Amino acid sequence: MNNVTLRNMTSLYLINGEKMLLLYRIGSRVINDSYTGTAGGHFEKDELNDPKACVLRELYEETGLSESDISDLALRYVTLRLKNNEIRQNYYYFANFSPEKEITSNEGKLSWVEYDKALDLEMPFSSKYVVKHYLETGRNTKLIYGGIAEETGVDFSVMEEF
Repeated sequence: MNNVTLRNMTSLYLINGEKMLLLYRIGSRVINDSYTGTAGGHFEKDELNDPKACVLRELYEETGLSESDISDLALRYVTLRLKNNEIRQNYYYFANFSPEKEITSNEGKLSWVEYDKALDLEMPFSSKYVVKHYLETGRNTKLIYGGIAEETGVDFSVMEEF
């Protein structure tokens, strides 16, 4: 395992009341036929130290929405998972969004999903545990959580500045 590579990605979950806007991804080379956040993707080279720039670019490219269309954008989770000789580092953002019109995505089908139905959907491994933790704990805090993926789930800890 000396040739481990890195894959840095972001994901954004838009929230409205007790619902989140999820994307059923179709045709992606990494995640296909599965629900993910509203928008997200891989870092460009100039974004490697700026996950917020990446998530906002992905939001605009995939939905046409910009930062001024959403509110309270915040990094809430950072996860690490070793898969296929890659360390996959994901930055999960959450923001509020009150749509004035229906929005679409060029990556698949967007749907507003009630909180109590979200975990019934097929999602990528780490994403499922982020959504679960967010619904149980994270939505009631303003904290940032770090998570390490294990075979049995993702172990979350509060990321404290010190």
